[in-house]
Amino acid sequence: MASVLYQSIETLSRDKGIEPAVVVGAVEDAIALATRKYYKTQENMRAEMDKETGEIRAYVFKTVVEGPEQVEDEINQMTLEAARALAPEVEVGGELRFYKDTSPLGRIAAQMAKQVIFQKVREAERDTVFLEYNHRAGEVLNATVKRLEPMDVIFDLGKAEARMPKREQSRLEQFAVGERVRVVLLRVDRAAKGPQVIVSRAAPALVQNLFQSEVPEIYDGTVTIRAIAREAGERTKIAVMSRDKDVDPVGACVGMKGMRVQSIIRELRGEKIDIIEYSDEITTFAEKALQPAKVSRVSIVDLADKQIEVIVDDTQLSLAIGKKGQNVRLAAKLLGWKIDIKSEEEKRQEVEQQMQAMGGGPTTPVEQITELGELILEKLIAAGITTVEELADMTPEQLEEIPGIGEKTLEKISVAVRHYFGQYEEGEERPVVPEVEASSIEKTPEEILAAEASSVGEVAEARDVSAEEIADAEEADSASDATSAADAREEKIELDNDAVDTLVNESQEVSNEGVDRDGHDRG
Repeated sequence: MASVLYQSIETLSRDKGIEPAVVVGAVEDAIALATRKYYKTQENMRAEMDKETGEIRAYVFKTVVEGPEQVEDEINQMTLEAARALAPEVEVGGELRFYKDTSPLGRIAAQMAKQVIFQKVREAERDTVFLEYNHRAGEVLNATVKRLEPMDVIFDLGKAEARMPKREQSRLEQFAVGERVRVVLLRVDRAAKGPQVIVSRAAPALVQNLFQSEVPEIYDGTVTIRAIAREAGERTKIAVMSRDKDVDPVGACVGMKGMRVQSIIRELRGEKIDIIEYSDEITTFAEKALQPAKVSRVSIVDLADKQIEVIVDDTQLSLAIGKKGQNVRLAAKLLGWKIDIKSEEEKRQEVEQQMQAMGGGPTTPVEQITELGELILEKLIAAGITTVEELADMTPEQLEEIPGIGEKTLEKISVAVRHYFGQYEEGEERPVVPEVEASSIEKTPEEILAAEASSVGEVAEARDVSAEEIADAEEADSASDATSAADAREEKIELDNDAVDTLVNESQEVSNEGVDRDGHDRG
């Protein structure tokens, strides 16, 4: 039957979760140390406990060497000859024990032994905790809230205590002592005061474990979780993929009427969860990851550096970025790519700047617009507008800011620019360009007349006409030429009159656009 002392050691071992042999060894080491302290000796000393009687005996032991020349430590070694005088059967390398009386040990020695026992037990407990939890990093454990500290929460894991720092807590969660929760084991810190088990409620592994518990398709492997991005207490994005084409991965995670995902949201104290379908195509995956925003297009900027550019409508930009950049930040974590998000207007301005930086296209002097008068051209050049392209890019408001440009002049400039680029509104006549044969351009007047005479002769010969008919035809041609010349003179007179009217109108516009007597611009 075991002694009372040994039974007490077994009880202590069960409470601390350590082996009884470790506690027995601690007791023996404590008695040996106390005995050496009492006798004030430097000899090697051990102690042993009898489990049946509970008696602890301390003894000094010496190692046997062959001869005097092998003795290095006279206190702890002795020769074979001296050892056989005490014990004839001893051999070289053996030990001789010399028991010490422990009954004189007083209160001080007992207190010292107690301290040694507690220290040994604490060290054994630390080793047990470290070996128990060190290899379980990332595992979800059931814990009970033991106490609340100003910044940390202390949990009871059963065999050890765990600490949850402030940075590993969700801002939505409040705990009460005795409450049971699930936590993620992060790591075990082997500090001087003992190993500290660090747990978390902000790790993405907690969300993954909750989905495995609530969604049977994830538990049996039909639906797999490919990526999770989480900001504890705010929002979580989770990408899922189905191995079975007949199973909708998003629908399986949401559940009927959202029952499955709502159960997880309650466990996380109301944290928002976005469930999206995973895609191997990064552009498609990026569009889904930025939900609920609608993406216009996605392009890969740098494949090696994993950087993409996302263009959204101007009205969707704030929704795509999210509150304090949360949506795009979580999407970048989910993708593992850098995301540069821009609106349509920002992209258009960027393209324009790039085109301007490249030097643009060829430019045309503004003087090429012949419909504008010299006075208007001088005003435009004075304002720094020297090319047709600059004039075409300017808005009516910008043109009105130029001194001397009024509404009538603005309209005239608009019409002239459109005509220059070949644009005519309905009802406007295009200038008629007479068609001239290329062969006639290169011929002299004599050659042309000879060719006409030859053609007339050929025609006459072909029709077999008489000389009188040819003479009559020539007289008719002469009369026709005279009539054409008279018409040309009348048309020239009409054109001159139109030119005079145009000059009068331009002078009136200039006077109207000038500065009145009070110094105000009438334009």
